Amino acid sequence: MLVDVVMPKMGESIQEGKILRWMKKPGDKVELDETILEISTDKVDSEIPSPAAGFLSKIVVPEGETVEVGTIIAAIETSAQSLGIAPLPQRTPAAAEKGAEAALAQPSDTRERDALLGKSPRREGNRFYSPLVRSIAGKEGVSTGELERLEGSGLGGRVTKKDLEEYLKTRSARTNAPVPSIQPADLKEVQRKYPAPGYEVVQMDNLQQKMAEHMVRSVRTSPHVEAISECDFTKVADFRARQAERFEHQEGFKLTFMPFLVEATIRALKAYPIINSSVEGDKIVLKKSINFGIAVAAPTGLIVPVIKQADERSFLGIARAIHDLAERTRAKRLLPDEIQGGTFTLTNFGVFGNIIGTPIINQPQVAILGVGAIKKRPVVLTDVDGNDSIGIRSIGYLTLAFDHRIIDGALGGQFLAKIVANLEQYDFSRVF
Repeated sequence: MLVDVVMPKMGESIQEGKILRWMKKPGDKVELDETILEISTDKVDSEIPSPAAGFLSKIVVPEGETVEVGTIIAAIETSAQSLGIAPLPQRTPAAAEKGAEAALAQPSDTRERDALLGKSPRREGNRFYSPLVRSIAGKEGVSTGELERLEGSGLGGRVTKKDLEEYLKTRSARTNAPVPSIQPADLKEVQRKYPAPGYEVVQMDNLQQKMAEHMVRSVRTSPHVEAISECDFTKVADFRARQAERFEHQEGFKLTFMPFLVEATIRALKAYPIINSSVEGDKIVLKKSINFGIAVAAPTGLIVPVIKQADERSFLGIARAIHDLAERTRAKRLLPDEIQGGTFTLTNFGVFGNIIGTPIINQPQVAILGVGAIKKRPVVLTDVDGNDSIGIRSIGYLTLAFDHRIIDGALGGQFLAKIVANLEQYDFSRVF
């Protein structure tokens, strides 16, 4: 029996996905839930498991193609013969196609039937257009002639959703003349400017492009102001050292500074709820729940998974969520919904040894906390009698970047001071 592999729906706002890499090829054996391909959406890259055990019978959509959610992208043969229970007879290509056609004798969707049989998808004019592109073109009144003249950035020059959206943005200023394309003379000019081996031009991947767009939009949207405070982490560091073995034995992972930072920041957000908000025009939208985003350095770039309703979790619940999201981010097991809906973000650039940084706000949030490396330093200590001495302390710098449209220096400074106080006077009874 043939089981369809379809482009999965990975979130309410996700309508299409791009196939980055097939990890199996036709004829390879696959196990249930074994990773068979990697896809990219406009939110995150993910590894997709097999919906059944058997053999990969056919790859319908090749690497580099972008298709809408629900499109058949492959087929898995799960019959007893394919699983090795009985010898699998050799079939000619014609016989294989005939068998596949019989399995789809009464299809509910002609497009799915054609895709499984390897037949060409529907075309408009002389080019292929995905169902999503055709749908957008229909709604916007873009004629087939206009589509034919667009230069596509997809595989084989296909017009993608992004190509069409870029065209629509400037459509009023365009004529129906063909979009200029690079001519051989232009290519020679590019080669003249960047002679090999002096330069290498590398195309951004999907996530890099999205991050670039997001960061530029944030700087344009929010007037950024930064405040930096010194924080004495000595009590937290000493507690970690004493409880490290117990915690790892109990939880199965190491106790880091992150859950202390997150929990201390959540308590500060409760004290200053306007920091947990967004701006829409001349309105401030105060968020009832604290959905805490934590930046994670993944193989494909910086990803910000979100702990939903973090304010309702205990210290251990926060620590477990941080560990789980970080592990699944690096393993490309996140769902797009898990990186959406954040109301505040923390980024730990100190993990790379940096002591101070000025992060960019993660829109549509209004503030982001940056954490520098925590290092032992000599500091001046003053006792209750006012006497000074020199001591060794674990010191780190916290940077708060905030949106000056609604957060002024006083409010930003008070919020950051609250986080510092929460950490320096931490109540460790809440840990276990």
